[in-house]
Formats: sequence, C-alpha cells, structure tokens
Amino acid sequence: MPGTRKLGRPTDHRRAMLRGMVTFLLENGQIETTVTRAKEVRAAAEKMITIAKKNDLHAKRQVMAYVTKETVAKKLVDEIAPNYSGRNGGYTQIIKIGPRRGDGAEMAVIKLV
Repeated sequence: MPGTRKLGRPTDHRRAMLRGMVTFLLENGQIETTVTRAKEVRAAAEKMITIAKKNDLHAKRQVMAYVTKETVAKKLVDEIAPNYSGRNGGYTQIIKIGPRRGDGAEMAVIKLV
C-alpha cells in the first residue's frame, strides 16, 4: 500500500521531502536516492501525472498545490502528461544501482519512462 513508509521522519518533514523529490524528478527526468524513498516517490509522481492527464482547471490546481515550483507544474501539465495520454500507469522506472559507500544503504535511480 503506497504511503505507509515513515522513512524515519515526522509527518510534515516526510511530506515536504516527498513533494520536493517529486518536483525534482519531474523537473530533471531522473533522481538518485534510496530504494525505499524511490518507491514512495514513484507512487506520488504517478498520481501527479495521472491527475495532470485530465488537463482541466481542477487538475491544474491539484498539481499546483502539490508541486513546489510553478514552472515544473506548468511543464507537467503542458509537456509531460500529454506524452503519457495513451498509457494507463507505469510512468516511472526504478533501477537499483547498489549500496551507498558511506552506510551501505541500497541506492536506486528513478526516472520517467
């Protein structure tokens, strides 16, 4: 079930972190993070893309309320979502890249397909 991982952070910090990571993913196309964070970011990013595919006023306002940068929200509605119009989910891909050097945490790259 998406959204049940606590990631060792209080609720407000966790939500802010995920919003920032989703914004960065949509802005750059891919990010490198831990596997558990990538799984949480995938759920949120795919929800945002699905909402943006509707392309009505309510959808735009929902996207603007979640994505932290106005330019990224506009890019999502105008460029990214139309690319996935014929696709029912599966907009992101997680690729494991091995352990992190400092603490051995399993790392992954999450990117838009």
